[in-house]
Amino acid sequence: MKGLERTVASREAERVPQQASPRGTFLKIARAVQGQVEADPTMTELPSAAELMRDYKISRGVALRAFEVLQKEGLAEPVPGGRWRVVQAGAPEDRRPLDQRIADVITDEGLEVGAAFPSASVLADRFGVSRPTVSKALDRLEAAGVLANGGQGKVRTVRAVPIREERS
Repeated sequence: MKGLERTVASREAERVPQQASPRGTFLKIARAVQGQVEADPTMTELPSAAELMRDYKISRGVALRAFEVLQKEGLAEPVPGGRWRVVQAGAPEDRRPLDQRIADVITDEGLEVGAAFPSASVLADRFGVSRPTVSKALDRLEAAGVLANGGQGKVRTVRAVPIREERS
């Protein structure tokens, strides 16, 4: 009887397909994305986590681990409210908080007190981030007294011209 049980158990084991080990999958995905970046020097954003999940049939956790590998290697960086950005070697990047960069719009465009300020949608496109991320930065500028809240459907205006600090 014991011999029969072993034979049945070994047949069952043969029928169960062996799955590939998930260890290292995120490294393979990171190498594939790195290859895409190297093949297209104009690439500025990495594929989204959802795209990686769909294309490689992986979990979100594996996609995020692949992004972490690319970040550690200096190839990519996360963008709050947006996709991961490709870090171009030698390209200067303004890494100041978004609210400070948005405040520069006032001086860059020569806006004066009372002037209409660009909408969250326009700023989101300009800075390559999501509208909710821009809205949070605008809220901080309103709290600081730089902008006046226009309210629902109204235009936001400049309340004070910020003093521009020298960038290093």
